[in-house]
Amino acid sequence: MSGHLDIPDGIEGLKRLISVLRGENGCPWDRKQTPESISVYLAEEVHELVHAIQTGNHEEILEELGDVIFIIIFIAELYKDNGAFDINGAIDRVSDKMIRRHPHVFEDSRVKSIGDIRNQWRKIKKNEKAFSESVSLLDSVPSGLPALMRAYRVSERAAGAGFDWHHISDVLEKVDEEIDEFRTAVAENDEKKTKTEFGDILFTLVNAARFARIHPETALYDAIGKFQKRFKYMEEKLRKSGKDVEAASHELLETLWEEAKKNT
Repeated sequence: MSGHLDIPDGIEGLKRLISVLRGENGCPWDRKQTPESISVYLAEEVHELVHAIQTGNHEEILEELGDVIFIIIFIAELYKDNGAFDINGAIDRVSDKMIRRHPHVFEDSRVKSIGDIRNQWRKIKKNEKAFSESVSLLDSVPSGLPALMRAYRVSERAAGAGFDWHHISDVLEKVDEEIDEFRTAVAENDEKKTKTEFGDILFTLVNAARFARIHPETALYDAIGKFQKRFKYMEEKLRKSGKDVEAASHELLETLWEEAKKNT
């Protein structure tokens, strides 16, 4: 791994590196970290990894994947130092869980479709948890997820329990209904109601995405990227003509936008 440190490659080498960083002659910043403080960086690095995967840049993916792995091992080593568990315990736990949740691979369970696999997964997961009458099926969705991802998971859990529309056309009808209610709230200049109705539109659209078998987070990510690409096209065109976006007329921006749609 390094020419001046006796540190092997792989996970064991990474664990050794973290030990050096947190050792007596290591880094003061690393030494003062706790699982709570370092978990903030994990969330950031995971988002950067997702971004890298979306761009398809293998070098960037390699870099960001390494960062995520480093923080995961770092957190595991902190718990090991506290006498709780080590990374091998976490690996063994998830291996056992994956075997248990794939009886159609490791046992004699029979499934006919991806839908059957999802239903089987939900049933097994429910049986694993110590559910009581006071525990909701939705409690397994982390409250710290970004809202769009959380909406998808919540709707997925509810649908898995049988609370769902029959067809995507029913969902799209609901979208139209929510948009009408939003229009009414805007016309009434009711700020609280407007916010509520807009949230209902977004949540219903998340369900439409689920029925269409696309993830709303990915779809929105792509839409943002497309908008940025077209906006930058306009900026470049204006820059070459000695203008900028702020000074351009609405009519010119509309013309350039239509041009950008054709050329990007």
